[in-house]
Amino acid sequence: MSWWWGVLVGAATGVISGMGVGGGSILLVWLTAAVGMEPYQAGVINLAYFLTCAPPALWQHQRNGLVNWQAVKWSLVGLPLCVGAAIAASFMDPEWLRRLFGGLLLLVGWKELRTKQ
Repeated sequence: MSWWWGVLVGAATGVISGMGVGGGSILLVWLTAAVGMEPYQAGVINLAYFLTCAPPALWQHQRNGLVNWQAVKWSLVGLPLCVGAAIAASFMDPEWLRRLFGGLLLLVGWKELRTKQ
C-alpha cells in the first residue's frame, strides 16, 4: 500500500476529528482493516494521533463557546478507568479485542442513527 494513502487518511481523519466526529475511530478501522495492523499497535498510534489533534480542536471549540466544562470534569474522572481498561486489554487475545471493538462501533453507529439532531 502506498504511503500516500496513509497521508490522505491521516489528513482526512484529522479534519474529521477537529469537527468532533471521531476521526480516531475511523483511523483505527483503517489501520486494522486496510493496513492489517494489530489492534494494540493501532491503539498506540491512535493515542499519539489523539494527543496531537485534541489540543488545537479543544482550543478552537473553546473559542467558539462549544466546550461544556462540566463534561470535561467528568471526563477526567474516567481517566483511571481508561488506564485500567488498557492494562486489561494488554492481557486479552487480539481477536477478542477486534470483535469487541467492532461491536462497540456497531452500537455507536446505531445510537448515532437513532439520535435526532
